[in-house]
Amino acid sequence: MAKNPTAPEPETPRDKPRLHQRYLRDVVPALVKDFNYSNPMQVPKVAKVSVNVGVGEAIANAKALDATVRDVSIITGQKPLIKKARKSIAQFKLREGQNVGVMVTLRGERMWEFLDRLMNAALPRTRDFRGVPSRSFDGRGNFTLGLREQLIFPEINYDQVDKARGLEVSIITTARSDQEGRRLLELLGMPFQREGESVSPLAARPTPRRRR
Repeated sequence: MAKNPTAPEPETPRDKPRLHQRYLRDVVPALVKDFNYSNPMQVPKVAKVSVNVGVGEAIANAKALDATVRDVSIITGQKPLIKKARKSIAQFKLREGQNVGVMVTLRGERMWEFLDRLMNAALPRTRDFRGVPSRSFDGRGNFTLGLREQLIFPEINYDQVDKARGLEVSIITTARSDQEGRRLLELLGMPFQREGESVSPLAARPTPRRRR
């Protein structure tokens, strides 16, 4: 059968993002060795990553929502969805349907690229960083990390930020336990704290570059 010259070439490991290559090359064999999986389908993997930012101030300042959408788009490479209030709360002057935050769900290549930048570029830029606390697993191998500021991401221009805003990053895995989930993220490069170490201030503001 003749080969179709116009058909796309099959994806090879070299075409995949760097962290995905590491998962296939190093992490999968290590997990099989650590947990004695009999079936390759049992090996846990990262299914998706969710990034959430609450913008309560958008109730009174619509520009705050625009700025948050811009920052999250830059950080994740994907335009976020606008989250709306599900019910009215009089004491917070909140009405049902008002914009209160943004959310992005990453899968595939964008997910791997975001995790790579998070673990190897953003977290190390945190002032006095001593590792990520590992207590935020949910009992099913999923991990949630709270960041106080978007400024730790190198893609963000410090001079264009109107306000520092926190992010919540949820890493959803197919692991059946927290032990498996932690080992998966550890092998991928998540800088967890060692037992007995104090909690580091994850959201400390990186030192801004001086203008020349």
